[in-house]
Amino acid sequence: MPVVVKGQTYYRTSEACKLAGIARSTLLRWTATRVIQEATNRDRRGWRLFTQADVDRIAQEAQKSE
Repeated sequence: MPVVVKGQTYYRTSEACKLAGIARSTLLRWTATRVIQEATNRDRRGWRLFTQADVDRIAQEAQKSE
């Protein structure tokens, strides 16, 4: 379930991966190798939060990889 903070919708890692059509391990590998920029937003537990723009960039990268 997306999180809304100050009117901005954020997706957690698993949600962002599902929307972008990739596996969680792929996203984590891409952030580790800097293919995708690390999420700049985190919740109070330290979990990554992605905006729709972030999800769109991840999906674009997935399209390149096909």
